This record gives sequence, structure tokens and C-alpha cells, in this order.
Amino acid sequence: MKRQSEAYIPVNEHNFLMCSYASSAEDRMPHLALISEPIDVDEPVLVRIHSECITGDLFGSKRCDCGQQLEHSLAMIGKQKGVLIYLRQEGRGIGIINKLKAYQLQDTGLNTADANLHLGLEVDARAYDIAIKILEELGIRKINLLTNSPAKIAAIEESEIVIHKRIPIEFEALPENAKYLETKKNLMGHFLSK
Repeated sequence: MKRQSEAYIPVNEHNFLMCSYASSAEDRMPHLALISEPIDVDEPVLVRIHSECITGDLFGSKRCDCGQQLEHSLAMIGKQKGVLIYLRQEGRGIGIINKLKAYQLQDTGLNTADANLHLGLEVDARAYDIAIKILEELGIRKINLLTNSPAKIAAIEESEIVIHKRIPIEFEALPENAKYLETKKNLMGHFLSK
């Protein structure tokens, strides 16, 4: 995997260098890094590792808090200079087709974890090795990580990258996502205070 292309894109009031990462230039679903320059790699860099969520990120679905996390992270990174890594692992790695099937099961009363298991899938099939490679390619060795996820922290702690501090990214629950957030907190161990 390597950087295949890059260009500047304005997002709200900030300008980001968007870089695509893939094994081949023909890959139509590359991973992305949005860099708010200049980053100082001698200091901890503000980083968000965000897994694709087309329903929340693109369409603003209230079933999850992904779109809110993405928007908030881009605003923070734009102001403070840092990097948002956008990993193409939709639906905790199960893909959009299975995610919609899981949503149907959730509508019958299953929680997000049990719906995945009912479909014969992992509760969370995401991996963060590509994000670590992107950080290394950017020369980033210390980070302030925007996350509530213990799995992301564990993955990075197994690498050479040092987490200087974790920055929570939390919002008030909505009627549409309260059960989802409760499952993330109680079954997946996410660091949520509410």
C-alpha cells in the first residue's frame, strides 16, 4: 500500500490535503488521509481514525453518531492541524449490504452486536494496521487520538506509535441512536460517560 494521489480540498472553512492510499492506482476504494497543514511531527499530532459509515457520514443517519464524529473531528483537526484517516471498512467491516441486513434485525429488537452475530458475522471486523501504516508514512510518531474505542487504542499500542492522550468524542444520545450507544458502551467497552 502506498500514496497514489493527492490534492487540496476545501471543507467548510478549512483546507485539507487529501491523499489516497492503495496497493494499486486502479483501486476504486482507496483509504484516505485528510491533512490539515502544517503538522508538527515533533509534537503529538491530533488524529482521528474514522471508519467509513455511508449512512451516517454521507446521508446524516441518526441511527449512529458516526456523521457527528466525522464533522466534529474535521472541525477540530482543521483548527488544530492534524490528520483524519478515513478507512474504507463500512459497517464495522461487514459492508453496506450486511449493514442494512443488520439494521433490519435491529428493527426487530436485536442490538447492533447481536444482529451481526445472527448474520454469522463478527461484532467488529475492523482492522487498524492500514491507519498505522499511513501515520508512519506521514512521519507521525506521537498522537493525540480522538476516539472512544478501546480497540483502536489497543491496535495503536501494539505499534511504534505513541498515544500521548485520548480525546473523547461524545454527543448527547438521540432517541434513534440511544440503544446503539448503550450497546457500544456496555458490550463493546467504548468510553462513553452518558
